[in-house]
Amino acid sequence: MSLHPSLKIDSAGAQQRTVLTRIERIKDLMKKELWAEDTSVTGLPKTKIIKIKARRKVKAEKDEDKEKK
Repeated sequence: MSLHPSLKIDSAGAQQRTVLTRIERIKDLMKKELWAEDTSVTGLPKTKIIKIKARRKVKAEKDEDKEKK
């Protein structure tokens, strides 16, 4: 049985999530060494999500074209 085209996930249209799951937040706190084993899993502190924007290489390509001329 195949998957209907409307149900497929397109990676180009994927957006960055703004909410982390509880497990992801705990792992983030562990990386920052802010997590203790006796800490309650409810009422976790907020964790900042870093959004990464990809830069385009258009400007670099234009500079290379100018140097060749």
